[in-house]
Amino acid sequence: MANYANLPAPTPEGGLNRYMQEIRKFPLLEPEEEYMLAKRWVEQEDTEAAHRMVTSHLRLAAKIAMGYRGYGLPQAEVISEANVGLMQAVKRFDPEKGFRLATYAMWWIRASIQEYILRSWSLVKMGTTSAQKKLFFNLRKAKNKIGALEEGDLRPENVKIIATQLGVTEDEVISMNRRMSGGDASLNATVGSEGEGTMQWQDWLEDESADQATDYEELDELTARREMLAEAMDVLNEREKDILTQRRLSDQTITLEDLSGQYDVSRERIRQIEVRAFEKLQSRMRSLAQEKGMMKDA
Repeated sequence: MANYANLPAPTPEGGLNRYMQEIRKFPLLEPEEEYMLAKRWVEQEDTEAAHRMVTSHLRLAAKIAMGYRGYGLPQAEVISEANVGLMQAVKRFDPEKGFRLATYAMWWIRASIQEYILRSWSLVKMGTTSAQKKLFFNLRKAKNKIGALEEGDLRPENVKIIATQLGVTEDEVISMNRRMSGGDASLNATVGSEGEGTMQWQDWLEDESADQATDYEELDELTARREMLAEAMDVLNEREKDILTQRRLSDQTITLEDLSGQYDVSRERIRQIEVRAFEKLQSRMRSLAQEKGMMKDA
């Protein structure tokens, strides 16, 4: 695997601004270039190819990491954990599945960051349930939604609402709220050095509208769905797979006009192939969802 020591490292001394400037120097990859690099890594274990895939996605890792500023942890370390997740994604990336690396890597990056947060916060042990992890990452958002911003214990009616919304017990809501309000790493603790003024960790939390703190249940389900989609793609022939990928699954959607030039057929013919491929894919997805017990959400 690409050597982590060869990557730019975010440090408090160097400053995050300098790190962000460094990683912008690495060019983004075109789809074909990314595919060929991934093939070289899979087939030849070409570490230079893997390194290029990692460095071209450092900006993605940093962007996701910035969404987790509210847990009282050094931002440089959060970014470093995001980079670890990125490297794991590159290591496991299969270019034949039809997805871009960025689509696949974002889940590994978030999972790595969340594992780091859970390890670092003594109030949430690794043995907790998925529902408790969901409570940890979503309690403040749930409180904001119902206007429960008061300090101290929540009112009983608010406890009941949050417990119902997040699928945990009322006792768990009360306990987690007390820990996060006054535990060993309180989100209400004042932070900031000389010249920065005073603020609280909760003021640094990510934009609520961005929904950055994806909980573990959702992560597992979405990962399963992406794997199912990759499996369903096998029902398509190479032309259908390529057209559907370029039209609906790529970061930058290609036009019918461009594809008609690539395949030397009319725009209408490309449209027909796209529609047929999508219908075949939907049918296969429904079958797989039924087999895997996900039909109610398919």
